[in-house]
Amino acid sequence: MEMEPFPALPLDEWKETKQTLHLYVQIVGKIRMELTPHQNHWWHVPLYVNTRGLGTSTIPYKDHHFEINFDFIDHQLTVTTSQGEQEQFELYDGLSVSEFYQKLFGIFDQLDIDVDILAKPYDQPFDTPFPEDKEHNRYDKKYVERYWKILSHLVRLFQLFNRDFKGKVCPVQLYWHSFDLAVTRFSGDEAPPMPEAGHVDQEAYSHEVISFGFWAGDENIPNAALYSYTFPAPEDLDSAPLEPDESFWTEQRGSPMALLMYEDVRNADDPEQAVLNFLRSSWEAGVEKAGWDTSNLIKSK
Repeated sequence: MEMEPFPALPLDEWKETKQTLHLYVQIVGKIRMELTPHQNHWWHVPLYVNTRGLGTSTIPYKDHHFEINFDFIDHQLTVTTSQGEQEQFELYDGLSVSEFYQKLFGIFDQLDIDVDILAKPYDQPFDTPFPEDKEHNRYDKKYVERYWKILSHLVRLFQLFNRDFKGKVCPVQLYWHSFDLAVTRFSGDEAPPMPEAGHVDQEAYSHEVISFGFWAGDENIPNAALYSYTFPAPEDLDSAPLEPDESFWTEQRGSPMALLMYEDVRNADDPEQAVLNFLRSSWEAGVEKAGWDTSNLIKSK
């Protein structure tokens, strides 16, 4: 495996693999969401970066538990239970979403796990049900490994950034609907009601937040980037300075979002410091413009 902490990740070279992997992850994420007790802000639905790839953490089921893990070293999908059982299948180029779905639910049959999900993609430009999707079948191991390596290093940096934060903060988690790694800080105050929003956004943004994350690129921003946004977005947020100099403000869903392109991180003299500077400066921008009282949120030096 490549050991470079921030390897190249050009979207045009792994776009099909990314789409297939995203759909694999949505299947697993929907299983976790169905069986895990609800937590505020949808914290019961994401996956987590671990020492071999991505995992659900423990999922309760009847009188025992199970866990689903993507192993991006041996390239397997593994299901383990608290009863000592383990089943797995290989992840390989050519494995369609349909086959992935059938293999995983075949394992559940063997393990006597009964779960029913809405078996179609969420918030995608197509709606082919998972059991019928044979089109998405690309799995380039090299780029999957690169993606996981980047996530692994960013988890550490996000955790380092939050070491002095005393307020409410979510775990560093991978949201399967949008396929982004995210961590969110809360002011402690409720956000204004959003009667026009769907129940997903109402739950996610019930309180004031400043969120930070990483995505690998999509139709809106066709390259990997770090991002930050403040909700509710305060007036004049996009006039605040950002670091490093390559960072900039853009508009997403009608609100300012700070971006630092991943290639600018890779090309920085100190990539890790560039990430930390971006997190700090976008936090300071949101705090200042939104008027957050941080006296009880940050540990004194």
